[in-house]
Amino acid sequence: MLRLYAKYFAMHLKSQMQYKTSFFLTAIGQFLVSFTALLGIWFMFLRLHEVEGFTFQQVLLSFATILMSFSLAECFGRGFDVFPRLISNGEFDRIMVRPRPIIFLVLASQIEFTRIGRLLQAILVFAYALPTSGVVWTWDKKLLLILMIVCGSIVFFCLFLVYAAITFFTIEGLEFMNIFTDGGREFGRYPFAVYGKKVLRFLTFVIPLALFQYYPLLYLLDIRPDKHYMMLPVLSLLFVIPACAFWRFGLSRYKSTGS
Repeated sequence: MLRLYAKYFAMHLKSQMQYKTSFFLTAIGQFLVSFTALLGIWFMFLRLHEVEGFTFQQVLLSFATILMSFSLAECFGRGFDVFPRLISNGEFDRIMVRPRPIIFLVLASQIEFTRIGRLLQAILVFAYALPTSGVVWTWDKKLLLILMIVCGSIVFFCLFLVYAAITFFTIEGLEFMNIFTDGGREFGRYPFAVYGKKVLRFLTFVIPLALFQYYPLLYLLDIRPDKHYMMLPVLSLLFVIPACAFWRFGLSRYKSTGS
């Protein structure tokens, strides 16, 4: 399976690099769009020294974690983000008769390398925030940061999966899901606690974005030096269960559009 995915990976990369100017301009555009969010944080801290007890560098650490997680999920899970198109043009019917897992084939149908622009910005923000955030980078905190990014990518991927599953019933994608995907990326510019207790509870127990962003950040900053906080990003992976269950339920109700 990995060998086959590597072939899809090379195929998509070769295809997108056929028009190098377009590729790099799109990547730069992605970088600049995300850069406006970074400017928003900077302008905020020109007037305020801290937000809910978090300094500028600490907020950037939170921002970079969310941005990198989202960028990785969007890059490799793009097939689910554009899933309504597969339904409407009949391509999904062909996917269903191929002798490979459906999720794998949808996943491999689209890889968006232009998202490297956002990924590059996340790397640059990390390069500044890691040494200036005041975190003492012991081995457990380094491991935790990796878990935050990896688990965050999986949670965002599951949100794309839920968005795709909804399409089985609506044919067209529902824009309200962008509240949790693109909205999660935008709200994640700051630690989620700044939006109030109700929002924090929702992003803890319903859509577990806070489990890989806010609570682990408290451990990194020694605000909550509880080892249990290290396991919260892994706990967020429980979101995979309802996401996959909803996908299977939607798939069982799928009827071809006849395109």
